[in-house]
Amino acid sequence: MIDRYLRLICALALGATFVAIAKRPNVLFIICDDLNVHLSAAGYDAVPTPALERFAAESVTFSRAYCQYPVCGPSRASLLSGLYPESTGVLDNTVDIRETRPGTVSLPQRFKDSGYWTAAVGKIFHNAKFQPTDEAWHEYHAYRNDELSLERQAKAAFEKEHGSISNRENRTKWKAFLSAFSTQTHGQTPPGYGPTELEDHQHKDGKNARKVAEWLRSGAGDDKPFFIACGIQKPHVPFLAPQKYFDRFPLEDIEYPPVRADDWDDIPERAMSKRFPAFGFELGVENDALRRKYIQAYHACISYIDTQLALVFDALKESGHWEDTIVVFTSDHGYHLGEHSMWGKVTLFEECARVPMMMRVPGVTPRGVSSEALVEHVDFYPTLLELCDLEAASPLQGESLLALLRDPDGKGKDSAYTVVSRGKDLGRSVRTDRWRYAEWFDADHAELYDLDKDPLEMTNLAGNPEYASLMKRMRGLLSEAKTRASEN
Repeated sequence: MIDRYLRLICALALGATFVAIAKRPNVLFIICDDLNVHLSAAGYDAVPTPALERFAAESVTFSRAYCQYPVCGPSRASLLSGLYPESTGVLDNTVDIRETRPGTVSLPQRFKDSGYWTAAVGKIFHNAKFQPTDEAWHEYHAYRNDELSLERQAKAAFEKEHGSISNRENRTKWKAFLSAFSTQTHGQTPPGYGPTELEDHQHKDGKNARKVAEWLRSGAGDDKPFFIACGIQKPHVPFLAPQKYFDRFPLEDIEYPPVRADDWDDIPERAMSKRFPAFGFELGVENDALRRKYIQAYHACISYIDTQLALVFDALKESGHWEDTIVVFTSDHGYHLGEHSMWGKVTLFEECARVPMMMRVPGVTPRGVSSEALVEHVDFYPTLLELCDLEAASPLQGESLLALLRDPDGKGKDSAYTVVSRGKDLGRSVRTDRWRYAEWFDADHAELYDLDKDPLEMTNLAGNPEYASLMKRMRGLLSEAKTRASEN
């Protein structure tokens, strides 16, 4: 950063214009899909992530970072607009912010409009339909996994009996046949999982990482600063990765807190996401063998993507841009692996709302420091604008994290706010340094947890009269957060 200002002074002395000489820092934005904090880089030692550990050793890790909505579409719409979900109008995966809030300028679009070369791979916005390709990117690529041998076997078996899978009358039948053929060919219901015979580069995230590395090494974008977004699809289902990553997590070594049969006795039913039957589980009933298989597969996917990210970090260093590039790493939301009998996302528990988050800003961030400050996804947008000397082109509701990046011991927000839909209504939650409070449409269906004494959120204190005054204060915080989220 000091070098940039020195260049500015020298150029001004030579009569150059500000526009010509104010070269802004580059940005590398990495976002994973459905990744919780099961990373050694985030303190979860059961899943070694050496590439992210090396990155964390040079970055600020925010250990209390929260998404605004624990589902892909609404979370990404919020993060990429700097607005809370009530303001984006995106409250499920079927809605495009360009329809609910026309004129909103997305984060990459703001950088493109400001003279940056912008490029992306993989899932940044929720899907291809919602991808503002022309507005946001100079270059964009979406890759697919290479075909599995199991898929070829399934196709041969199906067509021998039913004819071509291309026949219109076979489409539904083929989809059901493929999903039942093996765990690796399952889709979303039931979720697929298992090792593949593919090499790293044959999975889409291997392709994503290699494309980003190619851009970095080749100097894509010419003399413009770059904003490159790397969308990592894993560990989203199906939980597929090369066999060697499964081998790192023997089933017998996997540990987890067991399900409690009475867990839901004191929790509002509306807090529940009923996705768990699709994974093959019952509420309050432990299925140890199946749970180990899913956890193994999820962790294998994390190990796989860590290896791919090493290629990206290495390329950034080899390109000579390590010291003039802001690097951000996060996930769109967390993920349940059987906690509270839940699987997947769409809850307000810590497992869903909390996300991994690391930032490295050359010349600004100290090395290898963890911040306990409460921060939110909506804070990314204003932070990157301030770091790159850009003005907002449309309203933002987040707050810049620059002060925390400089001093990670500083105070963060008083609370982090997360919402999720249940039908046409929203469940809402605020998380403070010690407490988490949630309401499911009204104060009569509430949750209150002491996260210092009860980090797994096993005892709901909302009905305990000893906490009446605290409940009143938390209701006030939630009301304030709701108002802020709807301001713009």
